[in-house]
Amino acid sequence: MIFKPTYVFNDVTEITVDFLNKNNIKGLLLDLDNTLTTHNNPIPPQSSLEWLDKMREGGIKMMIVSNNSAERVEPFAKALGLHFVPNGKKPLTFGYTQAQKELGIDKRCLAAVGDQIFTDVLGSNLKGIRSLFVFPIEPETSLPFRFKRTCEKPFLPKKKTKEL
Repeated sequence: MIFKPTYVFNDVTEITVDFLNKNNIKGLLLDLDNTLTTHNNPIPPQSSLEWLDKMREGGIKMMIVSNNSAERVEPFAKALGLHFVPNGKKPLTFGYTQAQKELGIDKRCLAAVGDQIFTDVLGSNLKGIRSLFVFPIEPETSLPFRFKRTCEKPFLPKKKTKEL
């Protein structure tokens, strides 16, 4: 199904280098808001910084693909040392295609990480790459986002319970 993610994680920190290696994923196209940081927050949380370091240590190539403008994405991407594609037009595949070319990775070895069904998951599926769905860091408060999240509910996977 076009709205179904390939894999589901509670947050990005659950995605491990070991998991990526086992699934022959060599590159990640990363969403920004509510995936790596809270919505419109210019400062990444320590957990995202530590996770990015682990990915780099594991040889995983990464790039941000965001529907946000360059003025939102650029300072954040620079702070993380990542290249980026602003105005990605997800779920259309233009941003993913541009990032794939820059990373130089075959789409069979590429995956996109994001928190939205109608942009990140749908865009990944249209591009023919695997989607790593993560639940949003925090609920958005604006009316357009609340409406979109309500529409996504029938397609949302169940949140994973952590083993004790």
